[in-house]
Amino acid sequence: MSEPLGDGELNALFAASWPQHGHTDFAARLRRSLLWVAAFRGDELVGWVNVVGDGGVHAFVLDTTVHPSVRRQGVGVRLVRRAADEAGRAGARWLHVDHGEHLTGFYERCGFAPTAAGLRWLG
Repeated sequence: MSEPLGDGELNALFAASWPQHGHTDFAARLRRSLLWVAAFRGDELVGWVNVVGDGGVHAFVLDTTVHPSVRRQGVGVRLVRRAADEAGRAGARWLHVDHGEHLTGFYERCGFAPTAAGLRWLG
């Protein structure tokens, strides 16, 4: 969690995981992060989750990504649970996540309860 990650590593993971991924400047995102947690297989980045905070008691899980070669092996659940623990240690009291309905079971295994939320597309 404390070692820097570069755009190359993160873009490679996202390209393998999300077919529509385009090159991203992750350095800008990382500067705004409360924390992030990564998983490696040897030297290869195979999982990542980002947490941003509001400067108070709320934090938000973003960009949970697991390489297709290690999916369904518990990597994502371990990443999100560790991110939750770290966010709590950083002062957050509420951890939020927005996700598609098909990910409800995954986030329930991570300790989240379903809630009603609003979402508005701005782009």
